[in-house]
Amino acid sequence: MAIPARLVPLLAQFDFARQRLTDRLSGPAVDSGDGTDVPVGPMTDAEYLWEPVPGCWSLRRVADGPGPAAERLAGAGEWGRETASYPHPVPPPFTTLAWRLAHLGEMLALRADHTNGTRSLTRDDYRAAGDAAGAIAAFDTAAGAWRAALLSVGDEELDTVGHCTYPHGSDAEEPFLEIVWWVNQELLHHGAEIALLRDLYRIRSA
Repeated sequence: MAIPARLVPLLAQFDFARQRLTDRLSGPAVDSGDGTDVPVGPMTDAEYLWEPVPGCWSLRRVADGPGPAAERLAGAGEWGRETASYPHPVPPPFTTLAWRLAHLGEMLALRADHTNGTRSLTRDDYRAAGDAAGAIAAFDTAAGAWRAALLSVGDEELDTVGHCTYPHGSDAEEPFLEIVWWVNQELLHHGAEIALLRDLYRIRSA
């Protein structure tokens, strides 16, 4: 299937943001934005789960339960992502790098499933990784699934309201093209937050 012309720039933006975040997490270098490679080391497990301030939302072992700032842990497996019922706390709690990366992976995996998969997965089906390498691999798998979902659509689907049945967003009320745009901005802004947390961790004791 030919890629619809309207999707081409959004797909290119997604690919760039995905690669830049993966490089920022894994190293050995990341594009500074002007084509210059900036050296960066791979993320460690300690950095992945670092809590810069008290009361963070993070990933926790299911056996330990959520911390005092959250109501429950979402996800399957040994680790869960802290969350609370709507409406969420205001101001929102500070979230760790692990939380943000798990959120991205979960969102991409579920939206892919609700676009061209079983259309049944929920947050409690997503397996968050408790280690850095596993989290990077899970993000890559989820991003690949979302990219495959994008390549499965044509112009008709881009204009279809509710083509993606993801239950945790505005997907039921929006044309699919708007959802593609929204996913890109999620990847861009959470990717920037993750990059900043890596910088703060690196200089935390300087």
